[in-house]
Amino acid sequence: MKKENKFFKDVQKAFNTGVSFMLPSVVVGGIFLAVALATGTATDAGMEITSPFMQNLNDLGAAGFAMMIPLLSGYIAHSLAGKPGLVPGMILGFVANNPIGTGQVKTGFLGAMIMGVAAGYFVRWCKTWKVPATIRTIMPILIVPVVSTFVLGMFYIYVISIPIGAAMDWLVQVLGQMQGGSAILLGVIIGAMTAIDMGGPINKTATAFTLALMAEGVYGPNGAHRIACAIPPLALAMSTFIDRKKYTSEDKDLGISSFFMSLIGITEGAIPFAAKDIKRVLPAIIIGSAVGGAIGMATGVEALVPHGGFIILPVVNGKVWYAIAIIVGAAISAAILHFTKPSLVDEKTKVKKEETNKQIEVAK
Repeated sequence: MKKENKFFKDVQKAFNTGVSFMLPSVVVGGIFLAVALATGTATDAGMEITSPFMQNLNDLGAAGFAMMIPLLSGYIAHSLAGKPGLVPGMILGFVANNPIGTGQVKTGFLGAMIMGVAAGYFVRWCKTWKVPATIRTIMPILIVPVVSTFVLGMFYIYVISIPIGAAMDWLVQVLGQMQGGSAILLGVIIGAMTAIDMGGPINKTATAFTLALMAEGVYGPNGAHRIACAIPPLALAMSTFIDRKKYTSEDKDLGISSFFMSLIGITEGAIPFAAKDIKRVLPAIIIGSAVGGAIGMATGVEALVPHGGFIILPVVNGKVWYAIAIIVGAAISAAILHFTKPSLVDEKTKVKKEETNKQIEVAK
């Protein structure tokens, strides 16, 4: 039991470490993308930026977002295994967040977090190997990074990614059979899929499905998807503003950035909050996004471009309901967090009580 508690505490600490190192990248990427895309024009291919300067700013923002997930997984591994875990964690996080293998599967931030933990514990195990003194000096810079990246990378590509790719193909087929009378249920499913991994394979499956329907002139599911894209970051922005005692100063600053990301439909703005408190944040944003998607489908909202957030309002059919769906969904998520997320003071008190109880047990 004590080993289990230690494992979960180590992982929680590692997640918090990963998030703290990731935050600046999220803020830089989110703000630059928001400013650049705000000057763009909505087209069939998404928001098109015509200014060369703004395009360069957009590229810098995209670079910030590209670094976000590798930083998260890298510093998760670093927290668990020290310096030798940093590079394997970053590489595996990058791999998890980008298409790879025959099925070109990506698992997003959830996959990156898992690979960060796996890298941390694998490297920690490697550090226990008894090797000759001549080899010991090159262990942290050569042998451990190479072996851990190779073993875990190949395991991810050949074992983990294949069933995930098959599951995503199955999901697309199921969604394809749910049009017409199942409109509201389809909206619920699309909304939930959009929020559950925020840019991961489930989210991308919803994107692929809605893009395929757009090619056939069906824009309703894309409306639900684009509504749901904006809900998680807006919900967390609202929560950090309403429940000030539940968030650190870093979280509050990130809430501002998250608000701007919600305006341009960047769901990833909620990832740092989910990584830090996944058991409360993830259910809240899934429910809110599901409700928003359902409202969009029920009211006939149509998004005519493959982008989300309030920035595309000019090219939305059913503008009022589109805005209402986003706000209602975000408000529901924020309300759930209000009732489930403890204040920082309560959390510290709980930790102190647990430590005191442990000391009493040891004394007995």
